[in-house]
Amino acid sequence: MSWELAEPFVIEIRVDSSAIDEYDHVNNAEYLRWIEQVSWAHSESLGLSLARYRELDRGMAVHRHELDYLAPAFEGDRLALATWIIDGDSRLTLTRRFQLIRPADGRTLLRARTRFACIELSSGRPRRLPEEYRRLYGEAAVAE
Repeated sequence: MSWELAEPFVIEIRVDSSAIDEYDHVNNAEYLRWIEQVSWAHSESLGLSLARYRELDRGMAVHRHELDYLAPAFEGDRLALATWIIDGDSRLTLTRRFQLIRPADGRTLLRARTRFACIELSSGRPRRLPEEYRRLYGEAAVAE
């Protein structure tokens, strides 16, 4: 696969009929669900599950999404969605990049970027990243 950055975390997706819209391709909202899915899977692989977020009363909430839809996906397509942590200020935010490829033809269907801010789950207020988040997310970060 032709990934744009080194060491991607990748999940496989099979497009089913529930993802298809009136134009007979994947609805744009589905891409956001997949981005959330790969983000959680990557965080969990680093040891930061939802249960751990709750224990620490800290979570990473979406501050900004940028999605570039480059080509459509269709029912039955098998896709590979990669994510990378590319930036973080070690205080409040981190940024992920995403690339969605259809392996059958090697085509990149989507490029995206999401900026997350750390919040206190109990209040919803911004809070500093816990040391555990800084360490684990920082160790997983790659250079752009």
